[in-house]
Amino acid sequence: MEAGVCRYQFRIALLGDAAVGKTSLLRCYMRGSPGIPEPELELESAPTVGVEFYTRTVQLQAGPRVKLQLWDTAGQERFRCITRSFYRNVVGVLLVFDVTNRKSFEHIRDWHQEVMATQGPDKAIFLLVGHKSDLQSARCVSTQEAEELAASLGMGFMETSTKSNCNVDLAFDTLANTIQQALWQGAIKLEEDWGGVRLIQNTQKEQNRRSATQETLSEDPAYSGTH
Repeated sequence: MEAGVCRYQFRIALLGDAAVGKTSLLRCYMRGSPGIPEPELELESAPTVGVEFYTRTVQLQAGPRVKLQLWDTAGQERFRCITRSFYRNVVGVLLVFDVTNRKSFEHIRDWHQEVMATQGPDKAIFLLVGHKSDLQSARCVSTQEAEELAASLGMGFMETSTKSNCNVDLAFDTLANTIQQALWQGAIKLEEDWGGVRLIQNTQKEQNRRSATQETLSEDPAYSGTH
């Protein structure tokens, strides 16, 4: 494979209640600079309206480079009808709760069920994320009970903090590597009418082929004379 060429695109969504820090997590990951604390302004960023998305190319542990299409969804109830429409075409989900907000943790099962009801079982890979782990004095969800919830739902669990930049990259990269592994093992399959995983290497080659063909035709006097 050519260096720098992406083979797949994975569509990943961040889901969870409003104000749990989904946007801060995503912006911290997009900045891609480990060790730089998240600015206070971004910790207090305005609520997402509907859905926003970003892309980042990553080199997976197993070898291939993939493009991650990362969807930041609004957690407010008035936007739920908008975000639900995206569930069908995601392959990865970060289920995010705030370790200082008990209700956001209790709502995780609801978020998980919404995706499962739309996609069906075994279609998406989930990772439970307990955010704002730096706020230990305000914590009201223990690591143990979060691990137990994750195990009961069949997913991994990780705690993160954008303020201290703890495990932010690791959370996204872990999910991406798990998706790649499931794809190789056949647990996830490419489907033409499904946007969760896209094979983009062939698309790029086809675009290059068409461009080369167009250049050849434009240099052909017979072709030029007919236009």
